[in-house]
Amino acid sequence: MTTHSRGVAATIDPVKLDRLAEVAIKVGLQLQPGQDLVVTSSIAALPLTRRIVEHAYKAGAGLVTPIFNDDEITLARFRYGADAGFDRAAGWLYEGMAKAFANNAARLAVRGEDPSLLSAQDPAKVARANKANSMAYQPALEKITGFDINWNIIAYPDLAWAKQVFPGDADDVAVAKLADAIFSASRVDVEDPIANWKAHNAALAERTKWLNGHKFHALHFTGPGTDLTVGLAEGHEWMGGASTAKNGVTCNPNIPTEEVFTT
Repeated sequence: MTTHSRGVAATIDPVKLDRLAEVAIKVGLQLQPGQDLVVTSSIAALPLTRRIVEHAYKAGAGLVTPIFNDDEITLARFRYGADAGFDRAAGWLYEGMAKAFANNAARLAVRGEDPSLLSAQDPAKVARANKANSMAYQPALEKITGFDINWNIIAYPDLAWAKQVFPGDADDVAVAKLADAIFSASRVDVEDPIANWKAHNAALAERTKWLNGHKFHALHFTGPGTDLTVGLAEGHEWMGGASTAKNGVTCNPNIPTEEVFTT
């Protein structure tokens, strides 16, 4: 059996966890009144997902639909599933998600799974399952990658993940440390995270404005043993922090985020 965070969830600060849920809804998504929401999450992250749903409805959400995954259920498939099943995916589920996104539902992903969950499983089966899943999910994914809707990803301190980051610590200590790192990076370890994010987004916007104003044609990196020039595309644009989706909603797709970037 794999390890789960339920037994050590008490080591996670509930106030900061609630702030993270609120930031995800109000900053990450800027969920609109009446807007539906699709949430994907592991069962281990249920304490955070419950708070997310609560804050979504408080913000006026229409219908919130959570979709859960579980490490043990995933492993059961790879251990005991028929070989032919690894070329299949739940297309009906992804078709429903694509339809929801086409109707302007927002998308929130809570990430925190065991990074090594499938490391001991048949890599050929893993590759086949991933391929089938990717193909089935493509219509829904296009709504996200095309930025048609407001979407957001946040992290939850799952025990298996925490033990990889802090392998020498006891379970509760490892989870507490990872939780603190997530809370700090996500800017919810302050009294007013919403105001903090507003200031952070303003600072990132100033940096992108400065970079775009200079219209650089290349970036030159120098250092010990390094002399690298990277050309920039004609008409390139610097972005970072909050962005506006095609549905008109300004959101922060990634929490945390500190970068400005270009293509």
